[in-house]
Amino acid sequence: MARHTERGARPGAYLYDLVAGKVGEYRGQAGPYVMLRPLGGGREWQADPEKVRPATAAERLSAGVRAANERTEVAYDLSRPPVPVPHCVECAELADSRAAARARFDWSAETDANVLLRRHQADVHQDQRQRLTDP
Repeated sequence: MARHTERGARPGAYLYDLVAGKVGEYRGQAGPYVMLRPLGGGREWQADPEKVRPATAAERLSAGVRAANERTEVAYDLSRPPVPVPHCVECAELADSRAAARARFDWSAETDANVLLRRHQADVHQDQRQRLTDP
């Protein structure tokens, strides 16, 4: 990646990771690695600088369509915000991070916070959440 960053790859540039076989948004360097984030948001991954190249228009389009389809698949779950369980410290922290992201208009971070909150609720207290959301 040194060759790409020397030529001006800036945060936000789309790069294709040959090892992972997917397009990522360039976020910066972390030691000897390049940090990429999936289009549409998600967890960053490290890529070998020698195994990435600028993404083609077709690869960027394909990755964008894939991200849109993934958002559509969970649209029902994202249509209403998750309900934090009262007195759960982790739920409260995740709800606060979601609210802060919404205030900054950072939709990717808000989506990430929603996903983490739903996973936490499903793993820790699904039955409590069900009682709160049932009419």
